[in-house]
Amino acid sequence: MGEFSSITRTGKHEPFELHVARGYVQGHTPFFKFGYNPVVSSTAETVWDGGGIYSYPTSAATLGVVATTTTDTASQITVIGLDANYNEVSNIVTLNGTTTVTTSASYIRVYRAYVSNDTAPTTNVDIRHSGTKVAQITAGENQTLMSVYTVPAGYTLYLGRGSISTATEGTNQIVTGRLMARQFGGVFRTQAAVVLNNQFVDFNWETPLVIPEKTDIEARAIVSKSQDNAVAATFEGILIKNESV
Repeated sequence: MGEFSSITRTGKHEPFELHVARGYVQGHTPFFKFGYNPVVSSTAETVWDGGGIYSYPTSAATLGVVATTTTDTASQITVIGLDANYNEVSNIVTLNGTTTVTTSASYIRVYRAYVSNDTAPTTNVDIRHSGTKVAQITAGENQTLMSVYTVPAGYTLYLGRGSISTATEGTNQIVTGRLMARQFGGVFRTQAAVVLNNQFVDFNWETPLVIPEKTDIEARAIVSKSQDNAVAATFEGILIKNESV
């Protein structure tokens, strides 16, 4: 059976992004990252479900995956990140309650994990690198919620859009959100900053923001008062394989 054409019956073309999503454009992969932090206050935090500023490993190591309760023993967890050479790596482990299960692959970065079978864990699942939490699957979400990513070796990420939203029961406070990027061997620098108060901000780069290989990027937020805010952030674009020289 042939694959359906991506051209409509009456039209002459369809959006480029649709062709990328359907896999019709060689070396191009659609990219979308989203995160959520339910408790951001007057100290800056990464927008992820683990809380605090995200800590990046400095060397590759196997990961420990552990549930919060002894009864979570059947959920399969897929963990996606980068190996020591910054190439994408993926592993599947089966939870064994509060006994740590170790991945067979080593990771220097982790940016996504999710439940990949039909059994949802009943409590949080921690994914740790040398004892430090690098990802969390919050109970009920069944995947990580982390606005954290590292561009694989041999690729460039072109960001075209981002968003941030906040909500709180407090009053008279401002949330400052930042998109941060750290090129390989460098320091985190602010790529975009927005201020908001109980609202949603959507921003677009008409000319995409270029994020080179091995660059760490993340969303961060801080509140002007010591009052808890829930913050969600997204960034999206196209990951393109670099041309060989």
